[in-house]
Amino acid sequence: MRRYLLLPFFMLFLGINLGYAQSSFQLKDFKLQSSTIIKQDGAALSTAKYQADNYWFPVTVPSTVLSGLVANDVYPSPYFGMNNMRIPDASDSTNKTYNLSQYSYLPNRKNPWKDPYWYRTTFELPKQDNDNRVFLHFKGINYRAAVWINGHQLADSTDMVGMFRQYRFDISDYVHRDSNNYLAVKIYPLDYPGLPAPAQLKALGPFYSNGGSTGDIGKNVTMLCSAGWDWMPAVRDREMGIWQPVYISTSGPVTIDEPHIVTKLPDLPDTTRAGLNLSMKLTNHASQSQRGKLSLKIAPENFEGQPVQFNIRQKVGANRTKEVTLNYKDISQLEIHNPKLWWPNGYGFPNLYNLELSYSVHGKISYTKKITFGIRTVSSKVADVNGWSRRDFYVNGKNIKLTGGAWVPDLLLQRDSLRYVKEMSLVQNANLNTVRIWGGGIAPPDEFYDQADRHGLLVWQDFWITANTSGGFNGSKKWPIQGEVFIKNVQSTIKRVRNHPSLFLWTGGNEGHTRKSLHDAMRNNVAQLDGTRPFVSSSSGFVKVPKGWEGAWPDGDNDGVYTGGPWTWQPPEKFYDLVDEGKSWLWKDEAGLPSQPPYSSLQKIIPNLVPDTTEPYPLNDTWGYHDAAATGKYGNYYKAIVNRYGKAQSYQDYSFKSQLVNANGYRAIFESVGSKLRGTGGVLLWKLNAAWPSVIWQIYDWYLNPNAGYYFTKRAVEPLHIQLNLDDSTLTVVNRRFRKQDHLKARVKFYSKDMHQRFEKTFDVDAPAGQATEIRSLATELKSRKELTFVTLELINSKGATISHNTYWLAPGSDFRGMQSLPVAALQVADITHHSDSYTISLTNPSDKLAFFVRAKIETQDGEEVLPSYWSDNYISIPPHSSRTLTVNLQDANHKDEPLHLELDGENMTSKTVIIKK
Repeated sequence: MRRYLLLPFFMLFLGINLGYAQSSFQLKDFKLQSSTIIKQDGAALSTAKYQADNYWFPVTVPSTVLSGLVANDVYPSPYFGMNNMRIPDASDSTNKTYNLSQYSYLPNRKNPWKDPYWYRTTFELPKQDNDNRVFLHFKGINYRAAVWINGHQLADSTDMVGMFRQYRFDISDYVHRDSNNYLAVKIYPLDYPGLPAPAQLKALGPFYSNGGSTGDIGKNVTMLCSAGWDWMPAVRDREMGIWQPVYISTSGPVTIDEPHIVTKLPDLPDTTRAGLNLSMKLTNHASQSQRGKLSLKIAPENFEGQPVQFNIRQKVGANRTKEVTLNYKDISQLEIHNPKLWWPNGYGFPNLYNLELSYSVHGKISYTKKITFGIRTVSSKVADVNGWSRRDFYVNGKNIKLTGGAWVPDLLLQRDSLRYVKEMSLVQNANLNTVRIWGGGIAPPDEFYDQADRHGLLVWQDFWITANTSGGFNGSKKWPIQGEVFIKNVQSTIKRVRNHPSLFLWTGGNEGHTRKSLHDAMRNNVAQLDGTRPFVSSSSGFVKVPKGWEGAWPDGDNDGVYTGGPWTWQPPEKFYDLVDEGKSWLWKDEAGLPSQPPYSSLQKIIPNLVPDTTEPYPLNDTWGYHDAAATGKYGNYYKAIVNRYGKAQSYQDYSFKSQLVNANGYRAIFESVGSKLRGTGGVLLWKLNAAWPSVIWQIYDWYLNPNAGYYFTKRAVEPLHIQLNLDDSTLTVVNRRFRKQDHLKARVKFYSKDMHQRFEKTFDVDAPAGQATEIRSLATELKSRKELTFVTLELINSKGATISHNTYWLAPGSDFRGMQSLPVAALQVADITHHSDSYTISLTNPSDKLAFFVRAKIETQDGEEVLPSYWSDNYISIPPHSSRTLTVNLQDANHKDEPLHLELDGENMTSKTVIIKK
């Protein structure tokens, strides 16, 4: 019986044509124009009789309306300089305040975003059986849409509403199978465009208000930050448009819909056996019942192993949908022995499996669905610590200490699949394991989740609620106004992303709660449609759920995670005080500091890089518009640069000193939490990335250029790390691994202001798994140092290899102005080895001086830095008569086959250029 059932399945995968001509292709080439210019209706626009004239703009979908108009040079790119102040806003009052209506391209329309826009395209179907079903898919529109195909209306603006819902239409009865098809989509603006805050036109204020002046953007189910936040300006059209892909698919009479795969590890802590549970819907689109076979094939993706495959007979009634559930307890093939588990970055490999589902009718394959998944479990539980709750998270039964940061959307939603590869690679390269999708942003496209899966990055997904728009700090609990629209968007999003192993947590929003009906809907839908991941009510444990509300799911306990910053620059030792105090730092999901990008990016962000004498050097108003005003609000970042390192002598000098501030600040956030590793749940930055060319809150900028804080973070969260606790000068080794690490040596050296070695000591260390091991306080030795002192640390394994480096600079009163006169060290490039897109670079310091804070970069012949560059380390310090080896991978960089050179810069060395590729 088993051989008989498997025979058609083998024939399928041998490529024998037994099926309907199933296909799928994306519709990319559209025409765009305002409905104030195009007067015809959808029925007329979606026919061959309509002849498109020159009024239409060509756009590549996905594309918002504004991004399409920018691509056609109707408006300047808002990313650069003050260009955003040359584009009309969706708010009439904002246009009046800043006279932005003068820039409207539409005749007799002061506000080009008030009326709907048309998207129009044509397509042909591939040759196929005439009885195939044909479907039209929308992965995401904003905010409302009406759709016509070949003169027939498929949906109106009450059917398609909300930014985070996907749609499928059966167009089988309306398509032309042997000639052109015509699609017209009418995109409506947000119901309520939201009132932005006053523009940030001065270097140090006023600053952008989060969610706009009144938070009324929250009346919609949309990207709330499109009304502006304190790290990006208002998006003028509020992201109206087709912002996710549109595609056509074909199939036989039966389709496989909403598949859900749940992986179980029933014998934890034993992981040698896994069980797979599957559920799906079989939808019969025909007027006759179908008797067919549901075929499954499960195969490991990147490692050897025999695929699992079997068939089950399934009957589906005419025009019916049948729910199918398969359980590993009933079907032996769904029990996987010795599975390769999916692990977060730093804890193991993110192993993946492929699942292929097919339904065949009378020997012909009607539909095939492919899913990539990982075998892993996630769970959480709450610990009480002195009256404060801390939520601990577990993957495959192991407690994972979460490190990472918040993720914000691009200003014009212009990230593509390659951009996601680059950004996820940067996050992975930084040794981080978590990306939080913040509630004022979006539910990212499928490509984001695909890359998070492959890079081993846990994803924390907020739903689209923020205290700034839902009555916490601003706005109203009555928002969003259409609760049923919000719930449908929640349901669609859960179904879309629930099979991704990277997704580990849902939250009810950012720093607050919506009304009870929507809170309950989120919680219940997570339980019913997912059922495998925790749900917490808010990203801020400070905001308790009201009495009578159910808490987190499934345990009903407190949230146990906390926002609250600080988001300001702080003396690095301050973070240790916060962690020692516990409270919200038992699990901190938002903390950060203003963080300037490197000088090469600053030149692009601020095209008029000339200081305003009325502002603190080196600021000007363009700098302010790119978020410096928020920097001014959130602390003394600029003062810290001057007070600690002295007045900048040039923009290059300022940029270099800002990197010293970045380095110490970000390192302290992660090392302070690492010093209490067993007593803390995790720490996430506000934030990882930038929505546009910004000068605040980022460890890599909009150009994908990491700042020094990126590399000091990378070291601070490495699996095995040596550090100096800045509160009490205790030498500490942090072991984030699951296994004890024995027979280590910790070596400490001090260097004086003249960069000569003044102290050295080596300690034997055994590092227990998953905890910080204090070796000895160096307070006495450091107190004897009355001047600027550099401390270098090395952790050496049993084979004599240095596996962790660290360098600190300390001075009485944190007065580091003496750095401006450090003696010069001589750094040499001993060797460069080229391997495809990677380089291995050996650096040697032959001098008797410490080479401090050396930055390496790869540049093209015209001086452009090659980005992204995935460095093993950077902003490094090399002791006298010592060597360091760096690697850099340029596989995702945009450079062509052109000459490249290595550029080295440091605080106390002359810049050095070495040609590495002619």
